[in-house]
Amino acid sequence: MKYINEDKINNLIRDAAKVDSRKLDVILAKAKSLKRLSLEESAALLCVNEPDSVQKIFSAASFVKDAIYGRRVVLFAPLYISNLCANACLYCAFKSDNPLIKRKALTIPEIKSQTEWLLGRGHKRILMVCGEEAPEGKTNIDYYVGAVEAIYAANVGKNKIKRVNVNCAPLSIGEFKQLKASGIGTYQVFQETYHEETYRRMHPKGPKSDPDNRMDAVDRAFKAGIDDIGIGALYGLYDYRFQTLGLLSHVEHMEDKLKVGPHTISVPRIEPAQGAELSFNPPYKISDDEFKKVVAVLRLSVPYTGIIMSTRESPEMRDLLLSLGVSQISAESNTSPGGYS
Repeated sequence: MKYINEDKINNLIRDAAKVDSRKLDVILAKAKSLKRLSLEESAALLCVNEPDSVQKIFSAASFVKDAIYGRRVVLFAPLYISNLCANACLYCAFKSDNPLIKRKALTIPEIKSQTEWLLGRGHKRILMVCGEEAPEGKTNIDYYVGAVEAIYAANVGKNKIKRVNVNCAPLSIGEFKQLKASGIGTYQVFQETYHEETYRRMHPKGPKSDPDNRMDAVDRAFKAGIDDIGIGALYGLYDYRFQTLGLLSHVEHMEDKLKVGPHTISVPRIEPAQGAELSFNPPYKISDDEFKKVVAVLRLSVPYTGIIMSTRESPEMRDLLLSLGVSQISAESNTSPGGYS
């Protein structure tokens, strides 16, 4: 997979077992000075398991979170506009060969209606999400742009949506230029897993089956003028330490080549999805303690980036993760197109 050195990541995980308490303290002191951590330093933190040392990591992460964000938390509502999809991701209910869900692509009036419902609930920020297949007679980009424009056009009295972030299929540079012109905030694209063998197994067919095309989506978006980009990995597909170091390798690529890091990093966990058998028994299920460590290490490793958590997590877990580094959370999530009203 482009930009990901699997041997290097595996070696870092293996060697991290040799980290002693003195080195841990040095790494945490660097992190608390709000400096970026190296892959080696991040691997060392990820592989810490001794309870007192883990608590040191959590305390440092809370310090960095407070230093940069204070008590500010960004709330947004996801708006799923379509579950039509040409892909067959084994963990997703939207997969093309799933007969158990009713397919739906919202019309422009329906998108405005859903947006107005969210405005009535006080929302100002929307994350627009859709499957990778356009309604009949439209191209993906035409559908995306029309949807963004409809969201911005909606109003309840004087209240309007201030920012539309978009999580959609990878596009060409020309298409990304069209998307930018529609006025989007952040463009999100998740690699899901940075382990190539796992990636190919989880995405057996459809446009998403090409891991390098998906990796390059960030670069194409940047070339099109979108410099506000979010990345993410789906936890449960592969070893959480590898997933996190893969994410951080992607961050390094962005910083080195594009001279800008990700605006956000998302860390969803696999949740049961109707018609997706694998989602009920993830191959690398991540525990709550491991997940807390992931969030803390990401906050220490990339102090400037926003970390996004979904409302899939319990209220108790959300409170803990907010203290450890999460800075953005979704609210009132409904993953069914048209599900809000």
